[in-house]
Amino acid sequence: MMIVVLLLRSVQPAEISPLGRLQPIPRREEIKIEDKISKDESLDLRDIDKEYFYYELKKLYKRKMLPLELSSQFGHFASPPLGPADFDAKPMVLLLGQYSVGKTSFIRSLIGRDFPGQRIGPEPTTDRFVAVMYGEDERTIPGNALTVAPNSPFRALQREGNHFLARFEGSMCDSPLLEHITLIDTPGVLSGEKQRVARNYDFDVVVQWFAERVDLIILLFDPFKLDISDELMSVIKGFKGHEDKVRVVLNKADQVSQQQLMRVYGALMWSLGKVLETPEVCRVYVGSFHDEELKDPDTAPLLAAEMADLLADLRDLPHQSAMRRVNELVKRARLLKAHLYLLDHLRDQMPNVYGFDRKKKELLDTMPAQFRAVCRARGLSPGDFPDITKFSQVAKELDFVHFPRINGTRLKKGKALADLEKALADQIPALMEYLPRGRATQHNGTTVEPQQVITSPTGQFATHASTISEAPHAQIISSEDAPTYYAKSSSG
Repeated sequence: MMIVVLLLRSVQPAEISPLGRLQPIPRREEIKIEDKISKDESLDLRDIDKEYFYYELKKLYKRKMLPLELSSQFGHFASPPLGPADFDAKPMVLLLGQYSVGKTSFIRSLIGRDFPGQRIGPEPTTDRFVAVMYGEDERTIPGNALTVAPNSPFRALQREGNHFLARFEGSMCDSPLLEHITLIDTPGVLSGEKQRVARNYDFDVVVQWFAERVDLIILLFDPFKLDISDELMSVIKGFKGHEDKVRVVLNKADQVSQQQLMRVYGALMWSLGKVLETPEVCRVYVGSFHDEELKDPDTAPLLAAEMADLLADLRDLPHQSAMRRVNELVKRARLLKAHLYLLDHLRDQMPNVYGFDRKKKELLDTMPAQFRAVCRARGLSPGDFPDITKFSQVAKELDFVHFPRINGTRLKKGKALADLEKALADQIPALMEYLPRGRATQHNGTTVEPQQVITSPTGQFATHASTISEAPHAQIISSEDAPTYYAKSSSG
């Protein structure tokens, strides 16, 4: 008598294919973009790809970078580890400048209305950091509550302590623009002892944290406050490595004549040239962001064109957010790679038995030479290395003997760093294939133009919120090479 034993094994759920065969349902991460497009060719590429793209980007960071950051105490030298909210957050815009240059009025002109907690006046009125965000229930949220809220992109600010959190709040406002971006209003940069004594938190550190995470930094001046104080200079120098995000705005430009505006513009360019320390001349937008008509008819067309250019940058932020996330992640990965090689080098220089303190002091005193040695030995770019002064200050408090070795067990005998380099070389470029591609100008014989910012006959820009927040619509026409086409919105 033969006994047949049937071994049952678990199988994935299945569905009936058009040919009648059972086909396993692919897991979420196995679903390819071509499979989704084939079901509906009219789908928007951003709608198809966005969730999958961010899912894969978060997975890559968690598996390839986060273990290295934790093993090397990267958060002490640079910024804290990233969380899911850092990837999922809306694009953020940081506004900086001296007091009464029009930062809060700039926000009000963009959203077309007042927002909770708004303070406007000729004296220093905004005495706190305010995150102006979208919310149907309009209210203000204290800093401590905002940093512990679910999916909050500001959780890492808890480490700045209660002194800062008492000067930080969220402003929930029902504005169409805020459905796409978040605006960060800041206290005016003070001069002299007020900047150091009146604030019981490190203003420069907080600004640097925001600079690392925002998508755009708008630095405002007005014709009557062109002097760049030492405190403002320190803040601007904290933007090192993020210069591509900075936009300089000469606000309230309609309050001076055409001849005065020319002189003011030249003086501002001269001052910025000394501070930014770059051979390239930065772009300065000239405008007047308020709710009234432009006062000087001679400069009105110029100001309207300049403001339209700046608003176009803001309008493009939601479309460029995915690419900026990749850019910031690659920048962080390159910094992490240089950081690991530095710690490995310092660990190798330490003695095995005694003389630890003497050798540590010697290494700290010759840190620039150690940076150069690692740069030459590993073939790295000097631009990938951290600031020497800040690195030395943090390293002074740590034990060099406990730094991880590249070939040590904590870094999986070199495999962890090799996986990071592979992610930079292969996985991230492959993931970028899911991003929307270039703009086209023809579709079925019809010219498709990008949405434009509308200006009124008087030169003043119109329909603030609707113009910026109406995202141009992208349409898929091919599953093979899916370029993005932009069409005018119905309101445009």
